[in-house]
Amino acid sequence: MGDLNRADGTRIAVHSRSGRGPTIIFLPGYASDMAGTKAVALDAWAERTGRSFVRFDYGGCGVSEGAFADQTLADWLSDALLVIDSVPGPLTLVGSSMGGWIMLLAALARPDRVAALIGLAAALDFTDWGFTQDQKLVLLRDGQVAEHSEYGPPLITTRAFWQSGEAHRLLQHAIAIDAPVRLIHGQRDVDVPWHHSPHLAGQLRSADVQVTLVKDGDHRLSRPQDIALLIATIEALPEFS
Repeated sequence: MGDLNRADGTRIAVHSRSGRGPTIIFLPGYASDMAGTKAVALDAWAERTGRSFVRFDYGGCGVSEGAFADQTLADWLSDALLVIDSVPGPLTLVGSSMGGWIMLLAALARPDRVAALIGLAAALDFTDWGFTQDQKLVLLRDGQVAEHSEYGPPLITTRAFWQSGEAHRLLQHAIAIDAPVRLIHGQRDVDVPWHHSPHLAGQLRSADVQVTLVKDGDHRLSRPQDIALLIATIEALPEFS
């Protein structure tokens, strides 16, 4: 499978590896891309073990076309569904940070496709809890807000993205997902507080939900031991064991 095109012709960059299924699809976080440590490590694991694996860049991110500031959560969900619909058979979605939010939205949109879900510091509804009231006022007044990032340049969030996020909030109701779900969260995460994952677990309808807390883990969960935990979590799923 090569790159894909949105309905408007925007090219979405995709890297795929054929192998045994279910196909694992990695969904990056906000302002991240498929060249990140976790995505590349999973690709290398898939190559070693003969697993089917897909990683991609949302529009405006990485090597996909489009301007980052023009994107919304709905746009990136559509990109994820574009990739999902291009892959046959059952899928295991792995979502990092905001990718965990998109992962669950995609699972709700394609419930018959999902074999399992793995969320890494899943940042559901972060447009609701991730901004102060003053920042929300700036968003409404100026159309965007800039936040300090430990991982690179300041993160820009636009009013359009924020409004799109608010329209896709999940945590105010039970989440009608029945597939197995594994949630991994570092307790030293300063971006997405770790208690969000146990709360999410309680909102999921699935009876097969497990939460793993990494006491010394940060938000990125990209250390060798974190990658090893992620791979072990995948390999322990019924579809892979």
